[in-house]
Amino acid sequence: MTEPLRSEPGPPAQLSVFDAVVMMLGLVVGIGIFRTPSLVASGVGSEAMFILVWLVGGLVTLIGALCYAELAAAHPHAGGEYHFLRRALGRPVATMFGWARCTVIQTGSIALVAFLLGDYVAQVIPLGPHGPAIYAALSVVVLTAINVIGTAAGKNLQAVVTFIQIGAMVAIIGFGFFGSAPPVAVAPIPVPEEAAALGVAMIFVLLTYGGWNDAASLSGELRDAPQNIAKVLTLGTALLVTLYVLANMALLSILGLDGLRASDAVAADMMRAAAGPSGEMLVTLAIVVAAISTLNATLFTGGRVFYAMGRDLKVLRWMGVWNQRGSAPGNAHIVQAVIALALIAMGSTTPDGFKAMVDYTAPVFWMFLLMIGCSLFVLRWREPHRKMPFKVPLYPLTPVLFCLTSAYMLYASVMHTGVAALVGIGVLIAGTPILFLQPTNPHPTSDPPGDPP
Repeated sequence: MTEPLRSEPGPPAQLSVFDAVVMMLGLVVGIGIFRTPSLVASGVGSEAMFILVWLVGGLVTLIGALCYAELAAAHPHAGGEYHFLRRALGRPVATMFGWARCTVIQTGSIALVAFLLGDYVAQVIPLGPHGPAIYAALSVVVLTAINVIGTAAGKNLQAVVTFIQIGAMVAIIGFGFFGSAPPVAVAPIPVPEEAAALGVAMIFVLLTYGGWNDAASLSGELRDAPQNIAKVLTLGTALLVTLYVLANMALLSILGLDGLRASDAVAADMMRAAAGPSGEMLVTLAIVVAAISTLNATLFTGGRVFYAMGRDLKVLRWMGVWNQRGSAPGNAHIVQAVIALALIAMGSTTPDGFKAMVDYTAPVFWMFLLMIGCSLFVLRWREPHRKMPFKVPLYPLTPVLFCLTSAYMLYASVMHTGVAALVGIGVLIAGTPILFLQPTNPHPTSDPPGDPP
């Protein structure tokens, strides 16, 4: 008889608070800040409102991070959100989340970041019309290989590229605040007065802040996770909000609100005005580094979800093997890369692979984020005597606000996205047969490896 899967070795606690904060910043500070400020500017009527929506978006992100901190502190596990849903709403919901995460959310995010990386690398070394897709695929293969080698290799690469990326953003902030270039003059662009315009602006702000939730997947490998996960999420969020607000103030000081609205590449246009062609090249390199940073961090955390599913489903048991030599879920990383490469192939057939992947992931992502917010209420009610190293402040107001925000974003992502969103929903529905697969552990409320009793 095969030895029960629960006795197999799980991930060791090897990540410090510093490691996890760096990983969180790498997950979030990436592609969005180089694309969305112009879209946000188009939905607001004044410079003060432009900065305010970024502050409000940061507050919403902090609320979500506090909710996740309670869940991750009480239930630390490498599966992160998959594990929260499994304990609160049962194996079927968690299994569908695992399917969605593997085929839509995580792999779609990997593909869209890879496409952006491919777009910018192709500007430097063109390879023809399919160059961006080729670079996107190569980046997934190379970074997956690094993470298969082991956690140490993945986290060390993450630290290097995250510091380079943040250093480049600090340079942008410095040129914006202390550069001598006058504000760029452009013709005024009318802005709609409807509240819907502000709502759309908030959608792009929250998309730019997106990715912080993946830090919950690190709780299974974080040293003293019950005490430290709240520090990771709150400190990481505070640094993130500070960096984003300062960056947008710098962009605003050089380009002005109308200049932001008219720009398709705000950081490059700002640096060209403040520092000339060399500044423009600097920001192009920063975008490439940001994409590498985000892609590596997303691959790192995504493999943990595949690993958690393999622990739960007997038919996928081979995917739940932890490679002790490299201290990484090697098989899970390989499966994740194969699915991401298939999505890159699909995206290469559309006019804009990046936008197609954004549309593909958004509705499914916000639907499950809403369910995770509800899980906090369920677990508090079901396990009143559970040890709580961290409790979300102002309960129940804080998680209610988180759930309402997620519900609004779910509505907006369906109303303001294209056909690819329906494809993502279709892929989610296509995964329902996985519910009939026999679980390795038929008791969804028991404590899988990585969760303390």
